[in-house]
Amino acid sequence: MPSRLHDHQIVSVKPIPVPAPGRAIGLQVKVTAPQSGRDLPVIVFSHGNAWSMDGYGPLVDRWAAAGFIVVQPTHLDSHRNAIGWDDPHFPTIWRVRIADLHAILDNLGDLLAQAQLETRVDRERIAVVGHSWGAQTAGAVLGARVLDADGIPGEDFSHPAVSAGALIAATGSGDTLTPFAAENLPFMRPDFVTMTTPALIVAGGKDESQLSTRGPEWFTDAYHLSPAPKSLLTLAGAEHTMGGIAGDRVAETTDEDPARVALLAEAISAYLHAALGLDGTEWAALAGSAENGDGTWSITDK
Repeated sequence: MPSRLHDHQIVSVKPIPVPAPGRAIGLQVKVTAPQSGRDLPVIVFSHGNAWSMDGYGPLVDRWAAAGFIVVQPTHLDSHRNAIGWDDPHFPTIWRVRIADLHAILDNLGDLLAQAQLETRVDRERIAVVGHSWGAQTAGAVLGARVLDADGIPGEDFSHPAVSAGALIAATGSGDTLTPFAAENLPFMRPDFVTMTTPALIVAGGKDESQLSTRGPEWFTDAYHLSPAPKSLLTLAGAEHTMGGIAGDRVAETTDEDPARVALLAEAISAYLHAALGLDGTEWAALAGSAENGDGTWSITDK
C-alpha cells in the first residue's frame, strides 16, 4: 500500500464548551490540528459507544498531521457520564448525539476561535466521520434517516455545511437485529436511501456483530443501500475495532494491528482530500494499490 509520512507537529486544545441548550450534561469538545498551515479542512468525529473526546488518537493524530482540523465531542453515552441502559436519558441519546454534531457545526467559528484556529480554517470543506454508533450518528448528518416501527422514515437530520463523510463499521439495516438490539436499540433501523452526500464506508471482513444475525456483510449496507457517489473500503481481517483505532492496546481491541490502523487513517484522509475537492492523487494511488494488492483490503466505487 502507499504510505505518505506526515511529520507535521500537531496541537490539541480541550475542553472547549459548545452551546447545547437542554442537554443533560454540558457539551465539550477537543480540537486537534496541525501546528502550521492555512485553509485547513475540518473533520467532526463521532466516537463509538462509551468513548469520549480523548479516544481515537491513532486516527485523529494522523488526520491532523495530514492537514485536517479534527473536532471530537464527548457524547452523553461516554463512560465518564455514567448513563447506563436503564437511565431515563438513554432512549434519546441517539438524538442527542446527532444534536451534538449539529451544535458543533452551527458554532464552529466560535469553538475554533477558542482554539485560536478561526483564521486557519476552510469553512467550505467540512466532513463528518464516525465509528460504530458514531457512524450511525455521522450517517444521519450525511442524510440517512431512522425508520420507525412501521417502516416510515423519520426526520431529516442532514446538515448543509457537510460536504463528505466516512462511516467506519456503520449499523446496517434493522431487519436482522437480534432480540436484544430490537428491544433496547430501536433506533438501529437506518434508511440510507436519502444519504446522498459522498461518503466512504469502511467494513471489516471479520466484524461479527452481536446486534445482527447477518455477520460482517451487515456493515456494508450503508454502501449498497445508499445512492452514489459512494466508496467501500473492506479490510478483510478486521473486526469491529479495525485493528485498534480507539487507542493503543485498549481492552476492547480484538484484532490488534497497527498497520491496519495506519491504512484506515490514510485511506480516510486520502478519500476526504479527494471528496472535498482538494487533491485526488492519494486516493487514486490507494485505489490502484488495492487492485494490485494481496487481497487483504479492497476498494469498490459507485
